[in-house]
Amino acid sequence: MEGPPGRADHRARPPPVHARICPVSDTSAATPVPTPGVPTGRQPTAAPGAAHDSAFLRACRREPVPHTPVWFMRQAGRSLPEYLKVREGIPMLESCMRPDLVKEITLQPVRRHRVDAAIYFSDIVVPLRAIGLDLDIKPGVGPVVADPIRSRADLERLRPLEPGDVGYVTEAIGLLVDELGATPLIGFAGAPFTLASYLVEGGPSRNHERTKAMMYGDPELWADLLDRLADITAAFLTVQIEAGASAVQLFDSWVGALAPADYRRSVLPASRKVFQAVAGHGVPRIHFGVGTGELLGLMGEAGADVVGVDWRVPLDEAHRRVGPGKALQGNLDPAVLFAPEAAVRAKTAEVLAAAEALGGTGHIFNLGHGVLPTTDPDALTRLVAHVHEATAR
Repeated sequence: MEGPPGRADHRARPPPVHARICPVSDTSAATPVPTPGVPTGRQPTAAPGAAHDSAFLRACRREPVPHTPVWFMRQAGRSLPEYLKVREGIPMLESCMRPDLVKEITLQPVRRHRVDAAIYFSDIVVPLRAIGLDLDIKPGVGPVVADPIRSRADLERLRPLEPGDVGYVTEAIGLLVDELGATPLIGFAGAPFTLASYLVEGGPSRNHERTKAMMYGDPELWADLLDRLADITAAFLTVQIEAGASAVQLFDSWVGALAPADYRRSVLPASRKVFQAVAGHGVPRIHFGVGTGELLGLMGEAGADVVGVDWRVPLDEAHRRVGPGKALQGNLDPAVLFAPEAAVRAKTAEVLAAAEALGGTGHIFNLGHGVLPTTDPDALTRLVAHVHEATAR
């Protein structure tokens, strides 16, 4: 079966640019990635587009699935000792630009947890760095912008993103798709509002004072800023899709700070523009934000096929707010994984029961936010196995 339109032909891929590749363990490349539901040692050889019929992509399309698919936001990250080992001494942004390292980190949770999808290892500010903005990711702080965007003249620094700016992304995804086989790869990007907040504030912000001051005080400048960021984001997602990503997720980490009316007026047009720009590729589009219970319906209106739900809103209520025709993703509280196993299973059962009550299709099991850094990785492995077993059809 052929994959969605817009998929690159990896059989004719040029050789990798080894000058940009970091040394990582050879054993990872020799170890086949397990396909959920297929015993280790009997992994199928994937044909092009083999991921199309995966449980994850079927759930995104609200089709019947053999089991509820599972993946986790931040599944590749600090909860894994193998991640800490390969990242040791390598700055975050540099690690996002080294194809072999990106491949290894992206594959780690698939090997360990047997999740139903991989998510491309990167950071939401990578496309901003790629167009030449002076920014860095500081440990314990997050993205820090040396010269924030606060005037119309500053907008001229936001030039369009070209595929050649992120050649390392194309290369890394090619390596990943070859190795993942029937396991789908999720591409991702930061949403225009969250990127704008980092650029205007100069870094993470609790109250988004400068961001909201621009949004309320100079709505034309704000609209132009988000419009440019929408173009950059759409271009970044397009690169990932054309390289072989089977789905994409738009993260709006900070948008929960807004009231619905402000979201509709000042954010929705840009988010909708991103989703419309990639619609023709035929891959599922996922939209997720933190603390966005009051915005779920509007986020669905932006054009997503799947709406991510955090743990604060039950899935039945999320379904009511989002409306028909959308799959839901979520929504176990990440902190539950620190509780005893019986409690984890009880809370998991609540999520699964709520999803089943909505019809049993169109649900992707995930956490309501990213995996917390000190989470026991074995707890995640057990959770994946439990969800697969409990929902086997």
